[in-house]
Amino acid sequence: MALALQWPLQLHLPLQLQARPPAVTAGHHRRRHRLLPVRRSRPLLRARCCASAAAAADTGKAQAAARRAYPFDEIEPRWQRHWEEHRTFRTPDIGDGLDTSKPKCYILDMFPYPSGAGLHVGHPLGYTATDILSRFKRMKGFNVLHPMGWDAFGLPAEQYAIETGTHPKITTERNIGRFRTQLKSLGFSYDWDREISTTEPAYYKWTQWIFLQLLKRGLAYQAEVPVNWCPALGTVLANEEVVDGVSERGGYPVIRKPMRQWMLRITSYADRLLEDLNDLDWPESIKEMQRNWIGRSKGAELVFSAVDQEGHDLGATLLVYTTRPDTIFGATYLVVAPEHVLLSSLTSEEQREHVEEYRELSARKSELERTDLQKEKTGVFSGSYAKNPATGEIIPIWVADYVLGSYGTGAIMAVPAHDSRDHEFAVKYELPIIKVVSPPNGNCDPVEAYEDDGVMINSSSSSSGLNINGMLSQDAAKKVIEWVESNGFGKKKVNYKLRDWLFARQRYWGEPFPVSYLDDTNEMVPLSEDELPLTLPELDDFTPTGTGEPPLTKATNWVRTMDPLSGKPARRETSTMPQWAGSCWYYLRFMDPKNGSILVDKAKERYWGPVDIYVGGAEHSVLHLLYARFWHKVLYDMGVVSTKEPFKCLINQGLILGEVEYTAYRDNEGRWVSADSDSSLIDCYQEKVAADKVTKVGDHYVLKDDPNIRLNARAYKMSKSRGNVINPDDVVSEYGADSLRLYEMFMGPLRDSKTWSTGGIEGVHRFLGRTWRLTVGPQLPDGSYNDGTTTTEDEPTLDQLRVLHKCIARVTEEIQETRFNTAISAMMEFVNAAYKWETQPKTVIESFVLLLSPFAPHLAEELWFRLGHPQSLAYEQFPEAKSEYLEESKLVLPVQINGKTRGTILVDKACSEDDAFQVAASDEKLSKYFDGKGIRKRIYVPGRILNVILDQQKART
Repeated sequence: MALALQWPLQLHLPLQLQARPPAVTAGHHRRRHRLLPVRRSRPLLRARCCASAAAAADTGKAQAAARRAYPFDEIEPRWQRHWEEHRTFRTPDIGDGLDTSKPKCYILDMFPYPSGAGLHVGHPLGYTATDILSRFKRMKGFNVLHPMGWDAFGLPAEQYAIETGTHPKITTERNIGRFRTQLKSLGFSYDWDREISTTEPAYYKWTQWIFLQLLKRGLAYQAEVPVNWCPALGTVLANEEVVDGVSERGGYPVIRKPMRQWMLRITSYADRLLEDLNDLDWPESIKEMQRNWIGRSKGAELVFSAVDQEGHDLGATLLVYTTRPDTIFGATYLVVAPEHVLLSSLTSEEQREHVEEYRELSARKSELERTDLQKEKTGVFSGSYAKNPATGEIIPIWVADYVLGSYGTGAIMAVPAHDSRDHEFAVKYELPIIKVVSPPNGNCDPVEAYEDDGVMINSSSSSSGLNINGMLSQDAAKKVIEWVESNGFGKKKVNYKLRDWLFARQRYWGEPFPVSYLDDTNEMVPLSEDELPLTLPELDDFTPTGTGEPPLTKATNWVRTMDPLSGKPARRETSTMPQWAGSCWYYLRFMDPKNGSILVDKAKERYWGPVDIYVGGAEHSVLHLLYARFWHKVLYDMGVVSTKEPFKCLINQGLILGEVEYTAYRDNEGRWVSADSDSSLIDCYQEKVAADKVTKVGDHYVLKDDPNIRLNARAYKMSKSRGNVINPDDVVSEYGADSLRLYEMFMGPLRDSKTWSTGGIEGVHRFLGRTWRLTVGPQLPDGSYNDGTTTTEDEPTLDQLRVLHKCIARVTEEIQETRFNTAISAMMEFVNAAYKWETQPKTVIESFVLLLSPFAPHLAEELWFRLGHPQSLAYEQFPEAKSEYLEESKLVLPVQINGKTRGTILVDKACSEDDAFQVAASDEKLSKYFDGKGIRKRIYVPGRILNVILDQQKART
């Protein structure tokens, strides 16, 4: 890496610069164990920066060049070529030049899915943040690992392939190429030598290897489970891929049906996944979402005997799980999930038709829909009853889809007085509501469920011998558990909402499972590890079969195989792994991407692990992060990794919304109706209003031509359907990559959602132009710029050093705290101050260029080169703020006349009383109080106040 830094920048620079030796001054800078000459300035070839001459034949190009604040269109491609050709950001391997005595920093983006649409301006937000941190850490002396790759298997590519008839491998490679080009055009300092794709056999060989380890440890198994089946897509969908009963992609109907599927036993790690969250530097909201998803709860599993209406035993028992055993006396009915295994035997003949119809309707809903608290509760009576073991009462058994077969036992005891869902259901179907918990203060809403703890009431039975009246809820719960355990009616139970991970997909474009099944016994046989990877076969027809069989069943020659151990004929598994599989462990492969013999070298993993900073969208807050943590813990138990957790610090960037859209309303007569009108807007039609016809009045937007008409103003998430997507290629073409990077960081705090504004990017573009002209000078009449720089060899003044080091201190702190917008503000303040100086000392400007470089690397590299440095600044030392320049030498001193504050003066901190008085007496505002007046006394508290007591007879009031 050190060698790369010393390569001279020649290949794409003007011939004048390549051929001409540097002018040597009397002094030298010592850098990297060798002396480099200090160069004052170097002539630049006029054609290099003269955009107007090159565009003279094209009016449009000439106008565009005139709008540019500096020649970014020449600077940026040149430095991107230099970085690529010199592999500037390559991170050497251990044993290949990496100095492991230096601290490390592994900075990672959640790697993207390369869609055909390419990037929009929302994507680079997180990438720019990680790039700033990576560049900053390199300059701080860290070994930085900052890689990029592609999460490229999955349903979107397969659906596009089906729609267009193009093989997903072709579209995936094309999309990756487009994404890679766009990312490089933004100047991100990725180590492209470590690029990976989940679709490459050399990569998914190790995904398959991990699956085999899960299989060996009993963490992978097959089971028949209810799944979200989409006939149109021909695959199983995860709950998150189903919205309002249809597939998120395509909007196709989805049904619930049982299928034999591969499952991963993530529940075996539930406690560790929960407990280890406490040690992570993650947003508390994300940790809380994971806690809720895991959903650990303590309660009891209770036994209810099924009976008929007369109380005769039906020979079946229902297990219910409850977190509130103290409320057992308030259980007035039971609810079972539509997919409960005992439902058929519990359903009476009179109710069977209604129950079957309800089960079919429920099968079309996702689990997320069924548990939505805002949805109206629905259900149907089963025709059977159960006996409450505490009361001996006969209570009905209902079927309702707000109870899930995958949670607990798939059945609950309903206590409508103390559970809002049960209460809503009981009110709708006129079921009994019995209050058994009284609030501590005795006040309770008579029409709402009381869900908190309190004092037990109506909770005793002489027949069962259980009496918890008057007890506090927690004490009552313990007593109920003791009672049910001693009487055989249940036991204490810890439960989880977390379900085992459904790991199979009926798709073509995914990792093949490395298993086969013997024809004669159907025994599952894992592939030997030395036979990996099991590659995906080429398949021309990858459309859904329509029967539920995966598309791989069409690859007949691939499916038919022989078991190498027994020599028996066998068939391969035709389901594939979900897209999540490849993204569960990719961060490990970046540490050792070329290793063909093991997943990751132990020494490399010990040095680089865990990921120090992981940046991505909050939409991955649960599943991706939970799955990755699960696999990591399995690998930890195997000794493959040395850390318990994969991601040390997590940062969620906000969304970038499209530009604000203004909406006006017209009535049926075509007249404008104000958005705040008292009349209803339902009958009005909406009309989009162009931004140039809108003005802001106070906190509201109105029509320019009629300020009485208020408009609705709202920004929306970028989408092709709304037509508000901003292509970063267009922004880079018009303003440059550095302007885009700087603007996205300047819009607001990284974690907040922000609204795109073209006017905003023009502002930061002007700032970069001012920085360019501050260093290089103004544009000449022919469109070119002065050779070299306008900086001088003068020693900086004390004031200049104070301005610089104040900027260094602020920018350093703000980068470390990821407050990039305020770091940019600090640099803007520096440039404003520097324009007021008579000269710009070279040493000061050099330090500022280094400060700017993580944010605007292309411009900074160009200015650094012009300042006389032949190598990249990527590994230069980041400036350090010196404390002696951070202390303010002056202070604002209040001045009182006869005890009344009349103004302030600016004085040195060590100012004497006489000096302070002289400054006050010469102040234009204060001097009028002293004219012709006698001074009786002066009271001076250094640094605090100056109080001048005048002769009362002569003092002006």
